[in-house]
Amino acid sequence: MRITILTLFPGMFTGFLSESIIKRAIEAGKIEINIINIRDFTSDKHHTTDQPPYGGGPGMIMMIEPIHRALDSLSPLSKGRTQEELAVKNSKTVLLSAKGKLFTQSLAKEYSQLEEITLICGHYEGVDERVAEHLIDEEVRIGDYVLTGGELPSMVMADSIIRLLPGVLGDDESSADESHKTPGYLEYPQYTRPAEYNGWKVPEVLLNGNHKEIDEWRKEKATFAPPA
Repeated sequence: MRITILTLFPGMFTGFLSESIIKRAIEAGKIEINIINIRDFTSDKHHTTDQPPYGGGPGMIMMIEPIHRALDSLSPLSKGRTQEELAVKNSKTVLLSAKGKLFTQSLAKEYSQLEEITLICGHYEGVDERVAEHLIDEEVRIGDYVLTGGELPSMVMADSIIRLLPGVLGDDESSADESHKTPGYLEYPQYTRPAEYNGWKVPEVLLNGNHKEIDEWRKEKATFAPPA
């Protein structure tokens, strides 16, 4: 799978790409991640990527031209725009936006089935609406709050997607029974050694080796809290 991230601040991704599971997935060839600097596709010497909004108002708006040029620089797989082309190329282009649909575990699972996903990091007061109207497949947000830009959400989404790829976690069962596998499902409590610490004990049922009793205990302790 290939994940391409369009951003104004590529330096923010240094740690994300060079640590932990993401680093190992890249080294193992499970995932390819490309970070594209939108400023490289500006048309003026100052590398301008934002302008004041038409009609007035606070803040600055990201311009469509550099984003469009950046998208057009990508491989043919990334250029699919019509639904027919997307069905063949198995790719999507997503704008990170505070007004997009909510990112969920089920959406992460859907995205993990793609050959390629391109994430566009919004910034400033917003992105020229023509990007959403003409250049992407959908807008997505990671929560009901506002962040400075789409860089952190893109990392959150990429991490959630990558860990679902076969072989990334080492044991694919690690992601089979966990919180949010279905909307609102919260996983049962987990414990490890020592069996007692500071007078706090691990539930006895987890130590007796009876897998049937353990499964029943886990089903009892797992909770279902429908999303608000």
